[in-house]
Amino acid sequence: MNAMEQNAKTLMVLGTASGVGKSTLVIGLCRLLRRRGLRVAPFKAQNISDNAHLLPDGRRMARSQAIAAAACGLDPEPDMNPVLLIPRHGGCEAVVDGAAVPRFDRDACRAAARRAYDRLAERFEAVVAEGAGLSPRSTARWPCWPRRNGRW
Repeated sequence: MNAMEQNAKTLMVLGTASGVGKSTLVIGLCRLLRRRGLRVAPFKAQNISDNAHLLPDGRRMARSQAIAAAACGLDPEPDMNPVLLIPRHGGCEAVVDGAAVPRFDRDACRAAARRAYDRLAERFEAVVAEGAGLSPRSTARWPCWPRRNGRW
């Protein structure tokens, strides 16, 4: 499906850093749009968080997207947060589509995020998407952040 065939309108929430309130704003916008009668879903392609939400089937996603799903009146699902990086001592555990993967593969993660977004855009009238909010400078504190040739 190409962008012209998608049902959903997307509202993107961006910020200048982590912890500036993007998730809170997304949760509020999701609730507002739902109260206005829209079928809405949250989406965050990639999240770095040690606050994972465990789904009934054993898959995991970021807790903030699970809360945003509740604001939409939905059960949380991995398509709402297809890539989760959980900081661990000496690196990160990569979770893709809700399941741990043996190693982080940037291209595979991008493809998973695109597929997840496309599935949501087919099913909902609106998608409230949240940016990661990390500047290249701030990612230096995350040893698991993907680098290529010494650049971000």
